[in-house]
Amino acid sequence: MRRTPTRPAPTSRVPTALAAVLLTLAAALLGAPATAQAGTPQGTTQGATQATATAPLTLEATFPTPGNGWAKVERYLDTTSGFRTEQFPSDGRGDQDGARRTYFGTGRPSSARFLLYSAAGWDTGSRATPVLLVHGANDNADRAWANPGESGVCGAASCPSTGLAQYLAGTGRRVFAIGFAHKHGDNLLQAQAVGDAVALIRDRLGVPQVDVVAWSKGEVAARAYVSSVKPSWGRAYAGDVRRLVTLGGPHGGLDYVYAHGWDFDLATWPACGGTANAPSPHLYMTCYGTYTAQPCLGVLPSGGYDCYPGQRQLLARWDGTYGVDSTAQDWWTTYYGGQGLYTSGQGIQAAIDAGSLIAPLRQAGVPASVRTYLLAGGSADLPGVLNENRGPSDGLVFTASALDTTGIATVGGTRLLGGLNHLELAWAPDAASQVDAWLG
Repeated sequence: MRRTPTRPAPTSRVPTALAAVLLTLAAALLGAPATAQAGTPQGTTQGATQATATAPLTLEATFPTPGNGWAKVERYLDTTSGFRTEQFPSDGRGDQDGARRTYFGTGRPSSARFLLYSAAGWDTGSRATPVLLVHGANDNADRAWANPGESGVCGAASCPSTGLAQYLAGTGRRVFAIGFAHKHGDNLLQAQAVGDAVALIRDRLGVPQVDVVAWSKGEVAARAYVSSVKPSWGRAYAGDVRRLVTLGGPHGGLDYVYAHGWDFDLATWPACGGTANAPSPHLYMTCYGTYTAQPCLGVLPSGGYDCYPGQRQLLARWDGTYGVDSTAQDWWTTYYGGQGLYTSGQGIQAAIDAGSLIAPLRQAGVPASVRTYLLAGGSADLPGVLNENRGPSDGLVFTASALDTTGIATVGGTRLLGGLNHLELAWAPDAASQVDAWLG
């Protein structure tokens, strides 16, 4: 039902410069925007070729010359009953773009499909244990691991054209990466895809285990896999991960979208001119004097829509530790729920109760056999972004969250790189060399 606010609504537009900053802010939430349209690679379709890994996988297509340092990209379909096509915003903001649209064959693929990238040297590297790279939200394996400058947003004024994939391959490692079908998808579905990718790599190379490096939201999917946190129909952990390295992973959760909700709304809400692919903490918002609803963009499911389930699964409260940004418009009702001056929502606790995975992951625990390493950034200086400054952070994830070892049985090491922000953790030389050292 449409509700009418009790106080006057704003009538002036957001200044262009501010709107641009907020767009970058929202799109960078636990990832980075991939707005550049990459060249279209040539591919070959493989009809119903069965992989020999444990899961019922079909190799649907192979792209032998993808660029960005990759030797090939393959698209797989997991035919296990339970996978589904997740919901995408109707205006296309969450669709696959650039080369990924070609790889998937559509802008809105089913989450039963995933991409497996093979870096140059995947079949000749000398290191015994191969590596799987798992990217974060609103991102893809190309930008995250092989060409940080693809979209022009990498956390620094100047972006490199090679990344962690090339760095690790250069040390003799056999490197692979996964590409997810949904940019903010359900981490339980993505965890099953991680297990599929690990099984494929093991089968291809004849090895017993794989090392996994997971960045940002990808940490939750990777951790869910090794912890056997899964859907009722899902497969449990197969004991096939040797080491897990996380980069800026929200082990302790985050509340960023609720603590800074007004700014997110200006960047995302269509009625206010927003186009960013990021979730909103609100159900209603006043834009140019009109009270509007946009249920697909909510963190909470609403009106039959649920377009950002993966973000809800990352939530945890930090108001008791660092408070809430009281300078933000409608800050109290945004965080705790209720009707504000310009917005209305149910608050963070309702969203946590609707499906956060942080507590279940801690309770399940990472098996002692999986030696786990946690890398955090300490520079809350993401260019063009309203940074998380309520406490020490990498600009998006609190340092305390990224280094939270609760439920991790075997901690191999932790490190804070104070000079790196959230995006730089995936490609900066200091981070890459630390990852290489931890992989051993």
